[in-house]
Amino acid sequence: MDAVRYVAIGDSFTEGVGDGLPDGTVRGWADLVAEGWAAASGVPVGYANLAIRGKLAWPIIAQQLEPALALKPTHLSFNGGGNDMIRPRTNIPHIADAFAHVLRRCDEEGVHAVLISGANPSAQLPLRRLIQRRGDMLTAAASARIADRQDVITAFNWPDRELSLPPFWSEDRLHLNSRGHHRVAARVLTALGLEPPGEWWWMPEFVDRRGPRGTAYYREHLGPWIRRRLTGTSSGDGRTAKFPDFVTIPPSKS
Repeated sequence: MDAVRYVAIGDSFTEGVGDGLPDGTVRGWADLVAEGWAAASGVPVGYANLAIRGKLAWPIIAQQLEPALALKPTHLSFNGGGNDMIRPRTNIPHIADAFAHVLRRCDEEGVHAVLISGANPSAQLPLRRLIQRRGDMLTAAASARIADRQDVITAFNWPDRELSLPPFWSEDRLHLNSRGHHRVAARVLTALGLEPPGEWWWMPEFVDRRGPRGTAYYREHLGPWIRRRLTGTSSGDGRTAKFPDFVTIPPSKS
């Protein structure tokens, strides 16, 4: 088996929503990290991704953590809380406890934990002040949970001001576009002590990223989210992980 065995768990951010490929699948920062890792190290990397869009922090742990650890990875990345923050009632300390739980289980299994926070979309969303405040609180709370652990690999993207700018976001203003996912991948690779491709920090800006505005935005993007909340459904219902077992990423992949 490959020397590096990396598995990612999380929600749409880790699944790669917003970084769509021509065949209709999504790529995202975790895929890019695996590719960049193989390229930078010069050896194959085993990569699995169990993330499912729409998941809250603790359901991610309940449904993905133990299957991920059962794969016997060397490294496991966790991100969660983005979907919790946009719910009417959010328990920030409880979400931060999820980060501590992942770290504890990784310690018990001898796995290197990679703790990651999502980027900050608040400037372009309704209820921007509430989302900004909750994101700041969650980042601080998660950081406090690991304050005495200098050995833990972290890539907290929420404070990255450049990443919060509109050119890094897709039309729904809630998910990063390909440009944003590349920048997150560069941040994660740097946290791992690896050198990412220099252009990943600032990919060329898309020619047309205007997307729907005004009532059209609310109809196309906010409306479906509200309907899912009212009906108790999720964008991840019926979906399965894109890489539930390890695939080998060769050094030539990137």
